[in-house]
Amino acid sequence: MSRKSSGSAGFCSRGRGRGRAQGTRWQQGQLKEECQDESEPRGTCMRMCPDRELREREAQKRLHRFEVLPGTEKDRLPRADPARTVKEYSRPAAGKDCVRAHDLRPPSVLLETVCYLIDHVAVSPSLQPWTEVYDFVFDRLRSVRQDMIIQRTSGPECVAVLEKTVRFLIYASYRLRDEPLRLYDPRINDTHLQESLSWLLDCYSHGQHPHQEEMQALGLLYNLGSNRALQHALELPERVREAPAIRLALAVNRAHLERNPVRLLRLARQLDFLQSCALHRHLGACCRDLLLLYSHAYSSRNCRFPLQRLAHILALEESQAAWLCQAHGVTVDREWVVFSKVSYTEAPTKDLRGLHFCELVDSKREAHCCQDHPWMCLRLAIFVDPCIIFPISLKLLIVGGGVF
Repeated sequence: MSRKSSGSAGFCSRGRGRGRAQGTRWQQGQLKEECQDESEPRGTCMRMCPDRELREREAQKRLHRFEVLPGTEKDRLPRADPARTVKEYSRPAAGKDCVRAHDLRPPSVLLETVCYLIDHVAVSPSLQPWTEVYDFVFDRLRSVRQDMIIQRTSGPECVAVLEKTVRFLIYASYRLRDEPLRLYDPRINDTHLQESLSWLLDCYSHGQHPHQEEMQALGLLYNLGSNRALQHALELPERVREAPAIRLALAVNRAHLERNPVRLLRLARQLDFLQSCALHRHLGACCRDLLLLYSHAYSSRNCRFPLQRLAHILALEESQAAWLCQAHGVTVDREWVVFSKVSYTEAPTKDLRGLHFCELVDSKREAHCCQDHPWMCLRLAIFVDPCIIFPISLKLLIVGGGVF
């Protein structure tokens, strides 16, 4: 009896049960959307800095001087300029409330923020010193990436933000190379550059982007000699891999792996300004390899190598070429270099950071200025390296050593 009533009840209430089931599914869908909203919040702040943070930093006198409203610098409480104030990076703390949507900037605003930081702050001749400019831009770019991570940003805006970030960090790694550690930490810059570059290359794997060839080449040059970077480049689609920029970067990488510093330095002359900035940190080791090679190839008491010619091969001033030789135990006698495989010594890598490759880097910046980034240069046409004339006997000796 109970079984029958139960069945009839179930049959008669099927419509109501379906309604409850639909209601349950709707509630589950709403809950899922709420969970997604909590896990992937969407920013609603349409300014570079949220109003709450702007007022808070203004009251606490934590405004950067680049953000202060002109004319209020000497006031007891300098006012913030909403058009110049940018959200600063804040380290997530344990037990901190969840990020609110009005404190997050959507992708379009993040891209506008990065454009302001790069195109107006980083290149401004009136904002000095540049180490302070770097600290400000670096911190604000870090905040931009933080907002992107929280929102799991992807798409064209994400790619554009990362491309500008990578360019800036590569340029900074070259411009600030001689600064003391208290003003510029190359390891921290490298860490954030590698993270941004890795994120960017992952974005490229999901679709085609107009600047992909440029950034792939920069990544390969910056990580010269890295098996992982080389493998990634070789696995690129043929259309991308055959681009001139990537082919040149692969040729430079091959010369490095083959320990062929003469060819590497010749190829480096074909790089544009930003590519040369990416390669710069490897040039000291390249010059060291060249001196080691020449110390064996020209190890003779009666052999004298012109200092001017060596400086040209190394793309250095004669004074720096002489200093480099002496740092490696190579004798310099006025205008001549006396190589000896016995006297050659390894110089610490940190001592090579002071080398200035004006011909390979600085001259390219002065030659052509990019419209989008005054500190970047347009891609140069193929640079014809002046022919270096060697005596026949010496040239055959070098060819036998596998240099040419």
